[in-house]
Amino acid sequence: MSETTTSRPLMGVFWMLVTGACFVAVTALVKYLGPRVPAAEAAFLRYLLGLVFLLPMVRPMLRAGLTKRQLGLFGTRGVVHTAGVVCWFYAMTQIPIAEVTAMNYLSPVYVTIGAALFLGETLAARRILAVVVALIGAVIILRPGFREVNSGHIAMLFTAVLFAAGYLIAKIMSEEVSPSVVVGMLSVTVTIGLAPLAASVWVTPTLWDLLILFGVASFATAGHYAMTLAFAAAPVTVTQPVTFLQLVWAVLLGWLVFNESVDVWVVTGGLIIIGSISFITWREAVLKRRQVTPTDTATKV
Repeated sequence: MSETTTSRPLMGVFWMLVTGACFVAVTALVKYLGPRVPAAEAAFLRYLLGLVFLLPMVRPMLRAGLTKRQLGLFGTRGVVHTAGVVCWFYAMTQIPIAEVTAMNYLSPVYVTIGAALFLGETLAARRILAVVVALIGAVIILRPGFREVNSGHIAMLFTAVLFAAGYLIAKIMSEEVSPSVVVGMLSVTVTIGLAPLAASVWVTPTLWDLLILFGVASFATAGHYAMTLAFAAAPVTVTQPVTFLQLVWAVLLGWLVFNESVDVWVVTGGLIIIGSISFITWREAVLKRRQVTPTDTATKV
């Protein structure tokens, strides 16, 4: 780990706080929009309006000279991420913000499992135990048999799996092309993938709806950029714990702004998942292996 990376922990924490604030703003705007615009259409408009931020990436994408195999992988990632984004937008209209945020933390757990199954990563006994503990945290949140598990919860379970699959493909492609190409191709393929889904449920949005969705695109882009700055400034063992403050912000946002009750079981389950992910990341740092589990457990929209 370079000196530059380890010598600026305060800046890393600062940029990760900015990241969290941006993604909380994304969550708040999508929740405020609610079901007025169908989930597929809202997701499509968010990506379509966000294409303006991709202009600096056009030249690297055109010069990348992607092979048929690479285009296939990017297309596959676009399909799974498209489905994940639609599920996330839908879940936001069905269940409280805190539950969406807590269940979103399952993505790194699925990445750990997927990396072992498909990328040949070693899954040691301690990591298996951490995965099991995280899944127990998910059961505590859902509490099947003791509460209604509705379509929003099911959508979030699929969201975490789909985002994890997209991350694994991104990990493969990041070793072959530049980050700008990876990010740019995701936005292009997801926009294309969402178009027919949006057309099938199209409701003419108001100007206010479009402004809200442009705000979602702006905060999401700013959040990913701030996250990049955080990772460049400090090691993941410093920046990752800060990302989990988003659960705190989500609980407060739901309670104070959207009049959602604070569910102690959701918070408890979320903290168990957070502890599991933190252990996995700490073990990765101790063993000095390449990081497998993504540390941005924020909304990936």
